[in-house]
Formats: sequence, structure tokens, C-alpha cells
Amino acid sequence: MGTFIADINGWHMVTIVALVGVSVLTRCFFFISEKEWQLPHWAERGLQYAPIAALGAVIAPEIVMSQGQLIHTLEDARLFGALGGLVYYFARRGGGQAVLGTIVAGMAVYLPLHIGLGW
Repeated sequence: MGTFIADINGWHMVTIVALVGVSVLTRCFFFISEKEWQLPHWAERGLQYAPIAALGAVIAPEIVMSQGQLIHTLEDARLFGALGGLVYYFARRGGGQAVLGTIVAGMAVYLPLHIGLGW
């Protein structure tokens, strides 16, 4: 830690301060305007799907890939865990505790296969 701080020079500080300034400006851009600003309807509708799209982009590669390669076998607990979660979700039709139930159902399938069979 002491070496890291000793290696910081003036340019590093200028860069950090500039990045902080850009970050604050871009995040506060919507508060600067005096008149109310509203997103177009299509953008608001698209933003409703952003969290699930981001979650899918993170989870999907973890399910179908192993060490940067597509998996080549069906003896993979992740596939069956994801399938168990999907079955639960669509059986409940997204109602109730859909997210928690999907996670629990997926893990209930995944863990026995992973621990018991070593998949």
C-alpha cells in the first residue's frame, strides 16, 4: 500500500480528478436542466428490460461455457439446474415469489447433481 501511494505522481492525480469530474457531470446531467426532461416512450419501455437483459448476459455464458469453451456434454449440472429453474418459473408463470423460487428450484436440481454425481 505504501509503495502504491508513493508511485502516484501529479499526472495520476490530474487523471483521477478529471475522471471524477466527468463521472459527476454525466451522472448529474439530468439535474442540471431547469425544465423537466422525459425519455421517449420507446426508451422508457426498453429500460424496463435492461436488468433482465444484463442478468441474462451474465448468466447465459456461465451455463453453456466452461473455461471459455462451449460445453460438449449433457453431464453438466448447470444445464439441469437452469432447466429446473426455467420449469419452476414457467410453471408459476412469473407470479408470486418467482425470482426466489426460480433460484431455489435451480439450486435444488444443481446441488445434488454437482455434489452427488460430480457433474
